[in-house]
Amino acid sequence: MDIGPARQRCVLAALLVDVGQIVSTDQLIYRVWAEAPPRRVRNTLHSYLARLRAVVQCPEGDGVTLFRQAGGYVLDAPREQVDLHRFRMLVDQGRDVGDEKRAVRLREALGLWQADVLGGVSGEWVEGMRRQLDEEHLTASLLYQDIQLSHGRHEELLPGLRDLVASHPFDERLAARLMSVLSRCGRQAEALRLYERVRRELAEQLGVDPGPELRARHLEVLSSAPAPARLAAVPALPVPRQLPLAPMEFEGRARELAVLDRMDEQDTNPVLTLVGTGGVGKTYLALHWAHQHLDRFPDGQLYANLRAFNPAGECQEPGTVLRGFLEGLGVEPAAIPADHDARSALYRSLVAGRRLLVVVDDVRDAAHIIPLLPGSPTCVVLITSRNQLAELTVTHGARTLTLDVLPPTEARRMLTRHIGKSRVAAEPEAVTALLEHCAGLPLALGILASRVMTHPEFPLAFLAEELREESSRLDALYVGGPNTDIRAVLTSSYRALDPAAASTLGLLGLAPGPTIGLRTAAALLDLPLPSARKLLRTLEDAHLLHQYVPGRYRMHDLVRLYAIETAERDMPDGEGEVAMRRLVGFFLRGAIAADRLLYPNRLRARLEFPRYDANQPPQDVAEALTWFDTEYSCLLAAQRLTVARGWDPETLQLAWALDTFCWRQVHQRDRIDLWAAGFEAAERLGEPTGRAVAHWRLGYARALAGQRDQVLHFLYSALTLFEEVGDRGSEAHVHQSLGWVLSQRGEQQQALDHAQRASAVYQVLDNPVWEANALNAVAWCLAQLDRHEEAYVHCEQALSLFRTCNDLDGEAATLDSMGYIAHHMSRHGEAIGHYLSAVDLRDATGNASQKVDSLVRLGDVYAARRRRAEARRTWEWAAGLYRSQHRLKDAERVQAKLDALLSPRNERSGGRRRG
Repeated sequence: MDIGPARQRCVLAALLVDVGQIVSTDQLIYRVWAEAPPRRVRNTLHSYLARLRAVVQCPEGDGVTLFRQAGGYVLDAPREQVDLHRFRMLVDQGRDVGDEKRAVRLREALGLWQADVLGGVSGEWVEGMRRQLDEEHLTASLLYQDIQLSHGRHEELLPGLRDLVASHPFDERLAARLMSVLSRCGRQAEALRLYERVRRELAEQLGVDPGPELRARHLEVLSSAPAPARLAAVPALPVPRQLPLAPMEFEGRARELAVLDRMDEQDTNPVLTLVGTGGVGKTYLALHWAHQHLDRFPDGQLYANLRAFNPAGECQEPGTVLRGFLEGLGVEPAAIPADHDARSALYRSLVAGRRLLVVVDDVRDAAHIIPLLPGSPTCVVLITSRNQLAELTVTHGARTLTLDVLPPTEARRMLTRHIGKSRVAAEPEAVTALLEHCAGLPLALGILASRVMTHPEFPLAFLAEELREESSRLDALYVGGPNTDIRAVLTSSYRALDPAAASTLGLLGLAPGPTIGLRTAAALLDLPLPSARKLLRTLEDAHLLHQYVPGRYRMHDLVRLYAIETAERDMPDGEGEVAMRRLVGFFLRGAIAADRLLYPNRLRARLEFPRYDANQPPQDVAEALTWFDTEYSCLLAAQRLTVARGWDPETLQLAWALDTFCWRQVHQRDRIDLWAAGFEAAERLGEPTGRAVAHWRLGYARALAGQRDQVLHFLYSALTLFEEVGDRGSEAHVHQSLGWVLSQRGEQQQALDHAQRASAVYQVLDNPVWEANALNAVAWCLAQLDRHEEAYVHCEQALSLFRTCNDLDGEAATLDSMGYIAHHMSRHGEAIGHYLSAVDLRDATGNASQKVDSLVRLGDVYAARRRRAEARRTWEWAAGLYRSQHRLKDAERVQAKLDALLSPRNERSGGRRRG
């Protein structure tokens, strides 16, 4: 069957690897073209897929179909018809059935193999697949050899094993195995020649010496007497049962348990590392799973705690652990080699081919665990560590499973299982508070439960109150002993850090906000990005910091409290203060740059802002909105920090820099809080311009939130202050704000007076955008006075100016006004067009606040035109947006419109309006 050109064959291979599953378009593009796709790559891909469909769905295709589903493509075919999947099924069966049947299955699987896997196609993904498939083939070969060796069939293995060594010249496992088989076949001289050849090639090609396993095999061959072609049966070895007691109260971890369940069934390298912060439950998970699956390991279970992070500092070395393993495997103490490499080689020889579980707890790094790894794929290894052990993944293909804290539902179930349903039901609010303070950390939950059960007569609210204080929370999470003390557990991780990483942890603890970005961290640490990234990665590897999305980090709440303690205890005087000022300056510069993109024609307040530096500013409105969205909670926290530290200029500046974003995204409560803090700071500073700005923006923020108290007082005070300093532009802005507020209160003539005064000043100042804003404000006030023709002319003038200046926000506001005026002039089609354009522009500028107002008025026009379906959809959309913005009164107003539209009376009248 002609599959077509190489790229088309690669598309087929990319689908066959995941036969029966959706392969996304992006995955296909990457698999075929990697990082260099052609310009019209999707068109090219679709043409390949169309041709493949014609090929595979021909009569000879035997039930094979290629079809599109949401998100990608599926090649549907019986898995047994695809050699790769049949190979994998046979290998899986070869792991589980009896010895003879295992051999048959594995022999059949190996018979499917072709020398040129994925022949005729190339590319980054293809090469990666070749490496993976080659490893699977190698694993299957080793499994088959294990069975044959256990039956003394050494001669039969020689040809295939020689081929494997020839195709993997630097794989010391294979060379060691071939040496062993040659020796058992009485070919010691050939085994020694093989060792010498491999040793020479390793030295010449890689510049390294043979590893411990190969050296140990060399020693065995040198010391062995000629062996018969068939070895006598080996006496049965003891079955070690070294696992500690399983945890009694285990909760959750369904996803992680599922990964462990699959580990020894389909992974090519059954070595898995459970990593996570101290107290997250790594050991409990490993032991729980191990005890649940003892039947999978009939040859026994080995266990060792290396105590790398033991608060007492009693770390076990691999050589000591190996002695315990060897004794558990039946080796007499006197026969255990003194040399650690020889000891490791003997261990691997004893466990080769056995179905054994090895659990190694609390490992420091890769060097700490490598001597304890079996050389046989039949052994499953579970490792726990607070460090990432990335080197182990690189050198030994180990998989990593990262444990996070328990989600809220699992944390609640865990606490309930410990303290009982009745106590949880009796004080639900206290239970919620306790769970929040533990933040899902299993060790903290266990300590908490212990304290509750120790004093069953104490109310839970008493303990919740003790934990409420951050300064003493770590003290409350202690029940005696270093392994049940959160502070001691974190201290052992902290002491393992180098000084630079330890200092970084302290500064990150002091940083305001729940998360931090890479660039923000670099500013905090006063380091270039690569240096900052390296330090953060060190904390990540120690699981004291979590990179939850690329380039963004967060700390567990209890780790943060501990980090603050270390900063207060270990940091030189003044260093934290300087770092926090750097951080606030970074936030201010970024916020000012983003604000100027959102509102390029905004009044430049005469406030002393820090000079902008290389903060990689956003380049357009979309990037500015994304930056604000990402950093918003941190910016609010930064102002809380400036308030707490008495940094009044920065407090006022942050309020100004966040004002536009808060308005457009309808963060009304936050906006009022920002300006309330800014107002207090301005009053303390006493500088007239700062006071005027704070009076103006606080009053206007309150007005936009629907408040009436002191709004006019703040605005008129601002007007007076701006007059005193001679800032005519700001005076005009306040007049315009007063016009809007008075219009909302129904005082239309006074509103028009203020709007016209603003317009007159803007004309003198020769600022076309401000002038256009004033024209639109005047038009709105005229429309409220039913002077529609005059209002429309003002809007046309404003629209022309806004478009000349490319001010999208002003253009949207004017189109909204024109829609309102056209509606009231019964020019409904025109009104609909204006409103739709306004909504589109407000989407483009991120103005969620006024977008929904335009939608409501658009629904009014649809209703007036008796287009009831459009009116209903538009008002339902608007009501949902109002609710999401917490504008509940506005949502109720729109819901009333919907109720009236859907009332039976309106249904019978066909939606006719009265009057």
